[in-house]
Amino acid sequence: MRWATPVIHFRRTATRDTELGGQPIRAGEKVVMWYCSGNRDEAAFEEPFRFDVGRTPNDHVGFGGPGPHFCMGAHLARREITVMFRELFRRLPDLHLTGDPQRLQSFFIHGIKRMPVAFTPGGNKGRNSVRS
Repeated sequence: MRWATPVIHFRRTATRDTELGGQPIRAGEKVVMWYCSGNRDEAAFEEPFRFDVGRTPNDHVGFGGPGPHFCMGAHLARREITVMFRELFRRLPDLHLTGDPQRLQSFFIHGIKRMPVAFTPGGNKGRNSVRS
């Protein structure tokens, strides 16, 4: 979530005059939060551009957090992705890439549109590869 956040940005409207990082913002003005920038904020993280799955503290802005707009479904999403990968690799232990992923072209969502893979039907028992 921190390294390749699926949501690229969110826009909000300021409800009152305020200041953020020394920049005055008036009520009614539009403000955009860029997740990829926030997750690599040099003021918040030591070595923000180094990939480190064990980074602590890791107060990234994935799922809209930390803060009052933290996604209510974050825990479910984490559980779902854990189960999905566990079952995928249990059922297709030799699953591997056969080419480069094709990225989704979007200014809002960061993702993969297509990703060529191959695996052996029935696990490692068969000899023929099936492409998907």
